[in-house]
Amino acid sequence: MPMRDIQDILKILPQRYPFLLVDRILETDGETYMVGLKNVSINEPFFQGHFPGHPVMPGALLVEAMAQAGVALLLGNDPERQSKLVYFASIDRCRFRRPVVPGDQLRIEVRVLRQRARRYFKMSGRALVDGEVAVEGVLSCSVAAVKE
Repeated sequence: MPMRDIQDILKILPQRYPFLLVDRILETDGETYMVGLKNVSINEPFFQGHFPGHPVMPGALLVEAMAQAGVALLLGNDPERQSKLVYFASIDRCRFRRPVVPGDQLRIEVRVLRQRARRYFKMSGRALVDGEVAVEGVLSCSVAAVKE
């Protein structure tokens, strides 16, 4: 599969600035594995308050970046993706290993561990900076039809 740029990502993910946390898809098999990229810039709005003088990307947003990469994996090849949303259900065994700061580039890796009834998924996720794990965990989610 070719690399997906931001225009392709905007067709898959419902999030928009300032909450879109995946800039590029580097690789995927389209079904079970995906690698995304997030360039962390000092211009991110959350750095203004987290923390003044010592900017650190909030852990909740690191988890959200993994979740968004997971959604891109689950819906990327689905022709009916516009009529679906993926709801985050849980995170297990989440560990934060190093702070993420402006100038870092996150490599976000997600892999489907289990699938049930084509709508419930469990995925492993991790985000790395320069090959070092920043956060890792097991994400659960469900795919739901959007009601008009």
